[in-house]
Amino acid sequence: MSAEVVGVKTILVTGGAGFIGSNLCEYFLGKGYKVVCLDNFSTGHYHNLAAFEKEDNFRLIEGDIRNSEDCQQAVAGVDYVLHQAALGSVPRSIKDPVTTNEVNVTGFINMLVAARDAKVKRFIYAASSSTYGDSKGLPKVEEVIGKPLSPYAITKYVNELYAEIFGKTYGMETIGLRYFNVFGRKQDPNGAYAAVIPKFVMQLMQLNSPVINGDGAYSRDFTYIDNVIQMNELALLTTHPLALNTVFNTAYGDRNTLNDLVHYLKKYLAKYNPEIAKVPIEYGPNRMGDIPHSLASIDKAKEILGYRPRYSLQEGLEEAVAWYWKNLQ
Repeated sequence: MSAEVVGVKTILVTGGAGFIGSNLCEYFLGKGYKVVCLDNFSTGHYHNLAAFEKEDNFRLIEGDIRNSEDCQQAVAGVDYVLHQAALGSVPRSIKDPVTTNEVNVTGFINMLVAARDAKVKRFIYAASSSTYGDSKGLPKVEEVIGKPLSPYAITKYVNELYAEIFGKTYGMETIGLRYFNVFGRKQDPNGAYAAVIPKFVMQLMQLNSPVINGDGAYSRDFTYIDNVIQMNELALLTTHPLALNTVFNTAYGDRNTLNDLVHYLKKYLAKYNPEIAKVPIEYGPNRMGDIPHSLASIDKAKEILGYRPRYSLQEGLEEAVAWYWKNLQ
């Protein structure tokens, strides 16, 4: 990791009550930063903030990025923005493209304008591997993308376009982090749009059969939360001139099939309950808007930011499963 920032700096984490946002809040509070969390709790949870909500260096603003006044209030006195607030999920965007666009595009512009007007030093935002769309090449390289396959993917690509223009037009420092299938502690296993790993963990813990979309041969570059935290910190601290106003893949740089994933989950969960090893797997139709395979090149992040991901899928799953077993019983 890079050296600490001199003096106490203030970071705004939008979507700070969500899975990734709350982990970022906790990490940077532990590093001695002041942290402001902006969240409307549409998908975030108060319990994600319980470990640190009473700390002197933490401040919670309950507000919505679709409201420009909430954005302006949140950036006051802030040095850095880690913009995580968004409506995720490809299926949700297909069902309700209007709300996805309002949050992910209008909300994003509101935050950029507020950060610009407050003269925030740097705006780091959660981009998405969905931006690669129908691009067939593997591994995915930042400069080569295809056409989006869902309304969600369109919104995340539009974020990148706006960030680039705000950098060129207003002199802002922006860095986009294209997240690849992030998982780990605090990821919500409930709800219609729960991510696959916590959803499968919960089902296996209850001895219910998880349902894989397709034949299980689709593959993903599953990325443990601590690798994502590392990338956010590197983006915040970097002084490399080529790091600004560009995007970086945020991943481990390896891919595993969904069949591999379930195999590992059963293996690690069976340490706590051997019956889980016997749970059969079911298969259903492929999901609309899904890409068959995803694998990131992390060469650009390694070269420019000094990124060295610490957790493979298996190492991350072992930690995540231990957290879920402790917290979801």
